[in-house]
Amino acid sequence: MRKIINSTYVSLDGVIENPQNWTSAYFDEEAAAYARDLLFSSGALLMGRRTYDGFAEAWPSMEEATGDFGVRMNNLPHYVVSDTLTKPTWNNTTIIKRADTVAEVGRLREEDGQDVLQYGFGPVSRVLAENGLLDELRLWIHPVIVGAGDPSELLTHKDFSASFELAGTTAFASGVLVATYTPAKK
Repeated sequence: MRKIINSTYVSLDGVIENPQNWTSAYFDEEAAAYARDLLFSSGALLMGRRTYDGFAEAWPSMEEATGDFGVRMNNLPHYVVSDTLTKPTWNNTTIIKRADTVAEVGRLREEDGQDVLQYGFGPVSRVLAENGLLDELRLWIHPVIVGAGDPSELLTHKDFSASFELAGTTAFASGVLVATYTPAKK
């Protein structure tokens, strides 16, 4: 059985949107090595439509700049939850209809192989957490207050709650702390 692992950048004030605007100063060799290990220990990527659109636009042209990381990003199987995407542009993409999210992600989780990695925390992550399908939440807590963002750009969301237990931490010299959580035992 594979694990579903969510990896999300978050600011001290809970902002997760547009991390490219506030994380780059903290992405050093330590962070790159951690991100690489996480990606290469995964056998598939799972994402919502917004993440998919951003990744599908950016990653195909980034192989030269990012080397084997970019190659891995582009060649892993990609699973996107969407009711509106009909013609995926990123290779190895499978569309999962919203109504089928729990069943299809449950099936992916039961398969043999490396873990399934999900970047960003949005509606798909909330469905996974609510249905016991999110095995790990890795929050990359950045020592910055962004000071902007509407409620849809925050980690928290109205009418959503979940409990987790701390499973481990990794601290980087840059001040970034990766806190790994697993679902709280009921």
